[in-house]
Amino acid sequence: QVQLVESGGGSVQAGGSLRLSCEAVGSTFNINIGSWYRQAPGKQPELVAVISRDGFTNYGDSVKGRFTISTDNAKNTVYLQMNSLKPEDTDVYYCKTISQDGVVSWGQGTQVTVSS
Repeated sequence: QVQLVESGGGSVQAGGSLRLSCEAVGSTFNINIGSWYRQAPGKQPELVAVISRDGFTNYGDSVKGRFTISTDNAKNTVYLQMNSLKPEDTDVYYCKTISQDGVVSWGQGTQVTVSS
């Protein structure tokens, strides 16, 4: 059973930074694709960023140039560095991974709050 453990959320003022971490805990689990989504209550999830095992990345238009997704394959961890945060970035952020065996897993979500 794979478990994704998220950390790093919190409250910050506009212009500040946060780094989210998502560790895949499981003896044989290897991340093939890692991604971050965010979702506000009553809204559809929004793709924030995605990264493949070989380093290909893609970002949502609203975060390009401010957020950076990365992985540490040795630690089975996906990171999201968020800079120049804006109040509209306030949301619950979810990590999603797809293993090399095609197993899809979601994290429990972590709250990010940006005040103006």
